[in-house]
Amino acid sequence: MPRHKDHFYRKAKEEGYRSRASYKLLQIDQRHHVIKRGDTVVDLGAAPGGWLQVAKELSGGFVLGVDIQRIAPLEDVETLRGDITDSSAIESIKGMIEKTGGADVVICDASSNLSGNWNLDHARSIGLCTSALGIATKILKPGGNFVVKVFQGDMFSDFLNEAKKHFRLVKVYGPRASRKESAEIYVIGKGLL
Repeated sequence: MPRHKDHFYRKAKEEGYRSRASYKLLQIDQRHHVIKRGDTVVDLGAAPGGWLQVAKELSGGFVLGVDIQRIAPLEDVETLRGDITDSSAIESIKGMIEKTGGADVVICDASSNLSGNWNLDHARSIGLCTSALGIATKILKPGGNFVVKVFQGDMFSDFLNEAKKHFRLVKVYGPRASRKESAEIYVIGKGLL
């Protein structure tokens, strides 16, 4: 479907969001209540910033976006240029959230560049998710929450089982704002152990 005919694309333009993905996080939070007022939120793979906008609206607290690409400035949102698959990114993130005592919520809607080869794209998706989970377990406060986009495929259940080792409750959710033809699904971890 052409973007201009996509309901959530048009709605994002009308409501001032940077991407249609903003509605995915709004729907995830409406259903699963992952972000509370005052939470420190770290968004991994944050460009162009649609999830950052929603995180700031929901939390009102300290919000940090991390991406390999430059993120255009957003009012009262910090950004960090870094690669979430590189272990040095963790130290940079920790330094920026140190004054808050850690993150209450880590969110990740990152996606690697799609090649068109399903097996390769799925493996890359799982690699990004695994990196995001690794960062989340190192920067989240005890009891913190985690949301990550995963492409479904044969490695999905292994990733889901790994997430279950770290959180009190793990759910899988497909927001209405996801495109019908997409294989994306969101893993929500609540209550870091």
